[in-house]
Amino acid sequence: MTRNWLLFGLALIFFSACVPNKKLVYYQKDDLKHRKNIPRDTVLRKHTLNIQEYRIQPLDMVSVSFETLTDENDTFDFLGKLSPQTRMSGGVNSAQMGGILVDREGYIEYAVLGKIKLAGLTPFQAEDSIRAVASKYLPNVIVRLRLLNFRFTVLGEVSKEQTVVSQNTRLTISEALGLAGGLSELADRTLVKVIRQREGITEVYYINLLEEEFIESPHYYVQQNDVIVVPPLKQRTFRKYFTSNLAIITTAISFGLLILTLTR
Repeated sequence: MTRNWLLFGLALIFFSACVPNKKLVYYQKDDLKHRKNIPRDTVLRKHTLNIQEYRIQPLDMVSVSFETLTDENDTFDFLGKLSPQTRMSGGVNSAQMGGILVDREGYIEYAVLGKIKLAGLTPFQAEDSIRAVASKYLPNVIVRLRLLNFRFTVLGEVSKEQTVVSQNTRLTISEALGLAGGLSELADRTLVKVIRQREGITEVYYINLLEEEFIESPHYYVQQNDVIVVPPLKQRTFRKYFTSNLAIITTAISFGLLILTLTR
């Protein structure tokens, strides 16, 4: 009888340390329960994405370049005033700008073009705004803008905690976690915390990566300076100290059985 209780206790310890698939598989919708009945090579469901274009914020770092097909010395000199690094390639004059900091009021400033407000604009809208000003001095000008400091931080149960800098401003939470090496087996995918800065306010909310409906969430995409915190499952602590805990439990049970035997 005592042996049965010992085996039962060991089995309970073993299974309590296991993590079922329903806690690991992303974007579930009862698919795990009906694997054999899932149709292949067909669209099973559709979701409408809540796409939000990134809008430039104060203190963002942007790269702006100007190009034109005009092959005149005056044009070349003008581009040179916009940037000290002017090049000519294939009949195209271009000025490649280094990083420009958007000031606290949301403007960038050129000695030639003056101050241009970018805060609140998407990158494409910002290109149009800069082009409208530059066109007064340079005909047929092409403006290209890239964000240089789009970044987010991933902490917790991931392969590598880090701050990631990306030039792609349309990243999903899943892609962000993938850039951090992905989640560990003992990460709690149902309670991922996101700390987001928006217009001087810090917002905190939780997301569930196991629900397929999250695809339609307004929080599906990462925003500038997001902090993503992935908590551990309850099994993590037990699994981490499983060997030492098992040794202690086994010793305690053996000692108890010895006392019980001696007192009979």
